[in-house]
Amino acid sequence: MQSPPSLPRHDGPAPSRRTMVAGLAAFQTPSVGRSIAQFGITAAPYAALLAFMYYAYYHISPWLSLALALPAAGLVVRLFIIQHDCGHGAYFKARWANEVVGWACSLTTFTPYALWRRHHSLHHAVWNNLDKRPTGGDIYSGCLTLKEYEALSPMRQRLYRAALHPLVSQLLLPPVVFVLVYRIPFDTPKNWRKERLSVYLTNLGIGGLLLTLTLLLGWKPVLLVQLPVIAMASIIGVWLFSVQHRFEHSVWSRQADWTADGAALHGSSWLRLPKVLQWFTGNIGFHHVHHLMPRVPNYRLQAAHRADPAFAATVTGLTLWQALRAPGFTLWDEALGAMVRFPRRPR
Repeated sequence: MQSPPSLPRHDGPAPSRRTMVAGLAAFQTPSVGRSIAQFGITAAPYAALLAFMYYAYYHISPWLSLALALPAAGLVVRLFIIQHDCGHGAYFKARWANEVVGWACSLTTFTPYALWRRHHSLHHAVWNNLDKRPTGGDIYSGCLTLKEYEALSPMRQRLYRAALHPLVSQLLLPPVVFVLVYRIPFDTPKNWRKERLSVYLTNLGIGGLLLTLTLLLGWKPVLLVQLPVIAMASIIGVWLFSVQHRFEHSVWSRQADWTADGAALHGSSWLRLPKVLQWFTGNIGFHHVHHLMPRVPNYRLQAAHRADPAFAATVTGLTLWQALRAPGFTLWDEALGAMVRFPRRPR
């Protein structure tokens, strides 16, 4: 059994959602100029860096090309945040502009825009709600209670522990999800026609781009350039998503006690990254602001956070080191009211 968290918890009464949103309403208005500029200074460097990686592969060293996969992956993560904003209708006022830019980003993130947008909207409706946890084997935004885990058979305990082991959940599975799972609408209801179509159109677009590159450059450099980039980007992106809701001081609630503002302030983290990582991750570390006000574009999240002192006083901040340790907190102990690690041994 784990002991209660030693660091201070922010369990006091939170300011009302209406008061906070009213005071920050101006931050929800996107700037067309800033949105276009941000997209440009992300997409253009990504294209240039990718081109140089191919050049380095042939003319300098394949190892240099591989080393450049990490900053290229960082730019893919930033493009994913832009796609994410488009899905919330937060990047542009015009819906068509969000659709166009969101779909364009999906060709680099390997994530079907319409399908992911709909699934993500479901996440925003129920995050950290123990009575409305996602189904379908989602191990990143879901959470078993300690009691539920202890009620599993020994074999299912071992399987669950294996699935959530950081080597599996944080390193091995993310590339599989983005490269393979997102290519098939296997868990998509048949009446989600637009979302299913988005999977096929995204596959067609990605396939067309990769085929063109293969015809021009050959299959081997395309494989050795593109695969490391999307693999690293998926690992970073999944880690970001998982630590934003399941961390040491995260709070999970039953439906009777769950509120959107309480979940935003106590069930979402404030990831305090170094400035360069904050840039690559599109300020999504201010996740409490995002959940409280999903229509705030990413480039205004930090300003919105700073505009209301209640955020700093109420929300749990995570350092980079604490965020790296966060995947180890896997279960919600309802008796303690705290996230805990797996018991030392399965029973």
